[in-house]
Amino acid sequence: MTVTVRDFARTDLDWVNKLRSVAFGAPTWGTMPIDGWRGFVAELPGGPCGFLRIYDYAQFFGGVAVPMGGLASVAVTPSARGRGVASALLDTALAAMRERGQCVSALYPSVAPVYRGKGWEQVGVLQWLDLRIDRLLRFGDARVDLRPATDDDLDGMLAAYREVAAGIDGMLDRRSGGFAAKELLAGPIKDVAVGPDGRVSGYLAGERARNDVLVINELVATDVVTATGLLGAIGSWAGQLEQVAVRVLDMTTCRQLLPLPMRYQSRFQPWMLRVVDFPAAVAARGWPAAAFLRPFAVDLEITDPHASWHAGRHRLVVDADGVRCEPGGSGAVRITGQGLGPWYAGSATTAALRRLGLLDGDPAQAALLDALHSGSSGEVRLADTF
Repeated sequence: MTVTVRDFARTDLDWVNKLRSVAFGAPTWGTMPIDGWRGFVAELPGGPCGFLRIYDYAQFFGGVAVPMGGLASVAVTPSARGRGVASALLDTALAAMRERGQCVSALYPSVAPVYRGKGWEQVGVLQWLDLRIDRLLRFGDARVDLRPATDDDLDGMLAAYREVAAGIDGMLDRRSGGFAAKELLAGPIKDVAVGPDGRVSGYLAGERARNDVLVINELVATDVVTATGLLGAIGSWAGQLEQVAVRVLDMTTCRQLLPLPMRYQSRFQPWMLRVVDFPAAVAARGWPAAAFLRPFAVDLEITDPHASWHAGRHRLVVDADGVRCEPGGSGAVRITGQGLGPWYAGSATTAALRRLGLLDGDPAQAALLDALHSGSSGEVRLADTF
């Protein structure tokens, strides 16, 4: 039987609520905001049987916010599984994202093979650190002006976040309609640090969990004085609570400042990336290393049966005008749609992609692709779920 896919309508909300509850064990959405995403419903002759939504996001790569479709809530009714429903939804989503200019797509996979089969691949993580709070007592003498955040601070908090996030590949820009910025002020702990110039230089957002763990959902600092002051504020909970769980925004800061023991608990949630439209994605991304490279060109051949619009031969050109993608070339380096995401994100070298069977062809030409990521940390991360 043929699967048909149509746009989500508000009248689908009750049914989608029930599907999500079955698929993820989640409570119903209730008065879920409709803005900031586009949804699709799959149907078989018996009625609706699947759903997904695409958030309108942007994601930093090379210091530039790249339009990204955040795939979420992909669910199929149990009776319809194995009948091509998820495949039809993902194919529709890919075409829709390309049409809207969302040249890359990210998701948190529940069943990774489904998404790998359509060209997504793991490139990064969302990370939590679990530590004893008394390890932060060393920051007790650090002083920074803190006060409770108000609605008037929201723009300053987002600006501080973007100042840090723009330098970390993979982070959300948080200025798009798909991001609920006011959620930063939803928890009971929301303190901002204000610098001498009156600007927000950082902030803490979190809560005391039921299991007597301090949960820090956001720790943002634009300078070392603010960072140590915020860590001192966390350390002030020592004696009341024993453990803190910190969602990592900037792991470099954590490594340099936190007194990490020889062994500590770190939790990871992997996420996957897909290049939806290769020429557009190349044009949208920042390429900081390109300014220091001699001009060169790499002839690529992309094998991607699920995105025919960019399958075929391209020439990646690096010169004084930047980095761009032109049609044609010899196809000296062959790469799959699944391999494009890790290369684009800088999370895998061409040698690693070759070992995985995602790239082959001229080794010297492939090595030039790695040069575009020279100087990057290789750490690709998100600090938001969707």
